[in-house]
Amino acid sequence: MIHIEPKILDRINSWLTSVFDEDTQNTIKESIANNPKDIQESFYKDLEFGTGGMRGVMGVGTNRINKYTLGKSTQGLSDYLHKSFPNETPKAVIAYDCRHNSKTLAKVVADVFSANGIEVYLFEDLRPTPELSFAVKHLNCHCGIVLTASHNPPEYNGYKVYWQDGGQLVPPHDDAVVNMINALKYSDIKFESNNSLIHYIGKDVDNVFIDASVKNGSVGATQTAKDNLTIVFTSLHGTSITAVPETLKRAGYKNVHIVKEQEVPNGDFPTVKSPNPEEPAALKMALELAEKVNADIVIGTDPDCDRLGVAVRNSENELQLLNGNQTMLMMTDFLLKQWKAEDKIKGKEFIASTIVSTPMLTKLANAYGVDSKIVLTGFKWIAKLIHDFPELDFIGGGEESFGFMVGDFVRDKDAVTSTLLACEIAAISKSTGSSFYNELIKLYLEHGCYKEKLVSITKKGIEGAQEIKQMMIDARENPFTVINNSKVVKIEDYQSSKTKHLLTGKENTIDVPKSNVLIYYTEDGSQVALRPSGTEPKIKFYVSVNTALKSVEDFKNIETQLDDKADAILKDMNLI
Repeated sequence: MIHIEPKILDRINSWLTSVFDEDTQNTIKESIANNPKDIQESFYKDLEFGTGGMRGVMGVGTNRINKYTLGKSTQGLSDYLHKSFPNETPKAVIAYDCRHNSKTLAKVVADVFSANGIEVYLFEDLRPTPELSFAVKHLNCHCGIVLTASHNPPEYNGYKVYWQDGGQLVPPHDDAVVNMINALKYSDIKFESNNSLIHYIGKDVDNVFIDASVKNGSVGATQTAKDNLTIVFTSLHGTSITAVPETLKRAGYKNVHIVKEQEVPNGDFPTVKSPNPEEPAALKMALELAEKVNADIVIGTDPDCDRLGVAVRNSENELQLLNGNQTMLMMTDFLLKQWKAEDKIKGKEFIASTIVSTPMLTKLANAYGVDSKIVLTGFKWIAKLIHDFPELDFIGGGEESFGFMVGDFVRDKDAVTSTLLACEIAAISKSTGSSFYNELIKLYLEHGCYKEKLVSITKKGIEGAQEIKQMMIDARENPFTVINNSKVVKIEDYQSSKTKHLLTGKENTIDVPKSNVLIYYTEDGSQVALRPSGTEPKIKFYVSVNTALKSVEDFKNIETQLDDKADAILKDMNLI
C-alpha cells in the first residue's frame, strides 16, 4: 500500500470541497482508492511555466492540465492585465490545437477572461501557434493564449501566454504574472462568462496571416522554378493543415503532395509513435510518399505548427533528413543573401540563435557583416531581442530544436512561413543546377563543417525529477576536466552566471537571465551542453563538433568523422 505524504494529502483534500465540481471530486476519490501513486503525481507540486509555457498531463490535480489550473492561471493573468492597463479594456486572443479537450479548455479560458471584463477574440476552430502570435498584434490585443502541448504525447496539453508584441511572456511580466497566480485561491476564479465580450474569429484573420507568410517567406524563386519543384508535406495530424497548403498555393507551388493518412487533425496521432518532426520515424510515411512521386523535398510539422522537419535529396539522390541546425543555417543564409542582393545590409541588422544551437551561425553573421545574438533556449528570448533592440532590424533566427522565425511579423517559431522558405531554397537551388543539400555543403566549405547531436534521457514522475536534479548537481560539483581525450578549457554555468576558464582560473560573469544550463568547451573546439527540458520530463545533452572541409568530395568522409567524434564524446560521458 502506497503511503500518501501528509503535505500532498492536504492538497488533495482541498480539492474535495464545494469549490470543485462533483466529477472532479469523484475522480479524486476513485484515484485515492485505486491509484494512490497516480494521485500523488497529480498533486505533489503545481504546474510551472517553463521554456514553452505551462505544459502537463491532462487530469485532476495541481500538477495537471484541467479547467482549474488553467482557470487560476487565466484569473491571475486577468488581474495583471487590469493592473498593467488600468485605463483600458484589455483584449485577449485565444487559439488552440488538435489535442483532446483543447477546444473545451479554450472556451474555459475565454469564459474566465470575459468574466473579468476582458474582451476576447476566440478562434472558431484549431489554428497554428504562429497565427496566434500574429493575431495578437494584428488585432491590437494586450495578450494571447494558445492551448497546445506542441509535440508531447497525446495525454498532454498546455498553455502558452503571449504579450502585446506577439512574443511569449518574458521578464518582467512573466514573474509578475506567476506571482499573481500563486497568490490566488481556486475559489477566486471567476468562471461565469460574459458572452457579449467573446467574439469568434476565423477566415478574416487567416487570410491576412497567410498573405503575410507568403510575403515574408518568399526569397525570389521564379514561377518556372516553383513549377519544377515536387513537394511532399505532412501535418502529422496537427493544425498546419489549416495554413501550410494554402500558403504554398498562394505562393505559386502546384506540385504539393499531402500525406492523406495524416491530413485529418487527431489528438491521438494514430499513425506515429510521437508527432515530433525531430524524430525520423515521424516522417516515415512522408518519405515513402516522396519516393513514389520522386519529390525533391519533404516537410513535416508538429501539432501546433511551430516546428518543422525537412528531408532533401543528397549527393546520391537519396532522401536525407536534416537536423534543426542544418535547416536553420540554410534558411538564415538565404535570407542574408536576399538582404544583401537588395542592398539592405547597412550594419544595423542581426540574426539570432540559442546557447545550445550550432556555433556556426555566428560565422555566417560575420561573413555578411551583421550582428549575431545568442540567447537562452526558447523563442521567447529571440522575440525579446526584437523588443530590446528596436534600433536594429531582425532578419531571422532559429534554434536546434527544428524551429525558425522569419522576420518579426510573427514573434515565435513559425513553421508556416519556414515551410515556404525551405521550398523557395529548394526551388532556387534546383533551378541553378544545384540542390538544397549541395548548397549546405557549400556553406560548410566556406565556414567549416559543423555537426551536432542531441541525446535526451527521459525521467518521469517525482523520482525522475529528483534524478534529473541530481545529475545537474553532480555535473556542477564534479565537472569533467577531459572529454574524449581533449582538455576542458572553459565551463559556462548559466545558473551561477559564471564562466570559468580552467587553464587560467579566470572567471567572467554571464550577462543573461539565470537558467539551469551547463556548457563545456574543450581544447579541440568541441562543445557539450547539459540542460533539463523546460516542457518535458527529460534532461538533454547537446554535442557540437567541427573541422575544416576542403572539398565537396571530402564531405561524406568528414561528416562520418564528425559523427564518430560526437558518438565518442557521448560514450566517454556514459550517455550511449
